[in-house]
Amino acid sequence: MQNTFEVAIIGAGFGGLGMAIKLKKAGRDSLVLLEKAEDVGGCWRENSYPGAACDVPSHLYSYSFERKPDWSRRFAPQAEIFDYLRHCARKYDLYRHIRFGTEVAGAHFDDTAGLWRINTTRGDTLSARYLITATGQLNRPSIPRLPGIDSFQGPAFHSAQWRHDLDLTGKRVAVIGTGASAIQFVPAIAPHVARLTLFQRSAPYVIPKADRPYTRLEKALIARSPLLQKLSRGGIYSLYETRVLGFTALQQVMTLYARKAQALMHKHIKDPALRRTLTPDYPIGCKRVLISNDYYPALARDNVQVVDTRIDNITPTGVRTRDGVEHPADVLIYGTGFQATEFLSPMQITGRNGLSLNQAWRDGAEAYLGITVHGFPNLFMLYGPNTNLGHSSIVYMLESQIHYVMDSLKTMDERNARSLEVHEVSQDVFNLALQEQIRSTVWDKGCTSWYKTDSGKNTNNWPGFTFRYRQLTRRINPDDYHFTAR
Repeated sequence: MQNTFEVAIIGAGFGGLGMAIKLKKAGRDSLVLLEKAEDVGGCWRENSYPGAACDVPSHLYSYSFERKPDWSRRFAPQAEIFDYLRHCARKYDLYRHIRFGTEVAGAHFDDTAGLWRINTTRGDTLSARYLITATGQLNRPSIPRLPGIDSFQGPAFHSAQWRHDLDLTGKRVAVIGTGASAIQFVPAIAPHVARLTLFQRSAPYVIPKADRPYTRLEKALIARSPLLQKLSRGGIYSLYETRVLGFTALQQVMTLYARKAQALMHKHIKDPALRRTLTPDYPIGCKRVLISNDYYPALARDNVQVVDTRIDNITPTGVRTRDGVEHPADVLIYGTGFQATEFLSPMQITGRNGLSLNQAWRDGAEAYLGITVHGFPNLFMLYGPNTNLGHSSIVYMLESQIHYVMDSLKTMDERNARSLEVHEVSQDVFNLALQEQIRSTVWDKGCTSWYKTDSGKNTNNWPGFTFRYRQLTRRINPDDYHFTAR
């Protein structure tokens, strides 16, 4: 079995597959994708909980080079996105390049050979000239550190590890967390369970979801007209792109969305006490704004209770809150999100002179353009630090990054270089300016969120227009890098 490649990609989700497709189109077939699971799909393979769906319109949440005219809905369900990614892997003959069930434990840069040595948890070692990480920001479930968590006697699982073998009908279910996953699966399971107790730490802003099925005529017209496809995608992109102003320069606009959220809640929630519980106490946009048409109706059901008292501990038979009340449960579900700020963890990535990413990122992850890191030659990250979005499609950002990587490899070939490494000053200047820009956004208005580290540094979000990011990544600036000759 071949163990030396030009390119090794870690992950087979949107980023990894898109990168591999572009490499193959450019004639770079010496590549391997290392995927810890048994199929492609990334977070759309993992998050198969009831009600799972995208919160970005389907025609924008797909590759620009592989458009799908027959999306069933304006916001595609999980299964359809998963099928789309498998279709892409088949169409572009990627499966033969993928090693499934292969989890990367770590990688170190061999400066003498100019190669990355990659170690898997199975004990295999592979070598590659270029290492590209495409593990995403939402790939490691976050389980809260609650006293007694191991004492619970019933089934307990994270929403990203859904127990499809478990019938929740007639069960008393405790759900911890009210984020983007919970607002989708809670409405899906509430009609079937005996009782659902939802533990809320902070109330989210929830605005209406402009979702509907596409008609047969609409799908037929889009399929027959590439121009109509392009116009549809462009129109959605333009509409969503303007929303970044609400997070940045025109934050007063967000009051309109706050009113939408309040109106939606008041429409479905009539109990004044429950309204108070569900009213956020922070500026809208500081945390992720959620979209749903059925979340509030689910919370208004007689068999659903929202508890905003802090959890004291998990007991063998339920959840005890700090007021001393024990809430009985047969099943415990964590809708508590992901360890989004721990980029590339738990992999141990070591660059030049034994420098580990953990050391380089001791004050919080950062990279030049979210892609390259000083001290780590020939390492490229997709969906790296500060490239997440609060307003548009991450697939657009990924395609910008993929283009940048391809231009970097082309530049390396033209210069007959063995390695490239971003200058420390280029990385520092870029990130100082970026963090200064973030300080004027709504994300820095005092609330805690998964965008931030424990110290308060925002390592996740891009504080500007996506077309500006595309301009920055259109071409590699050789002056930003040190090239080592072969």
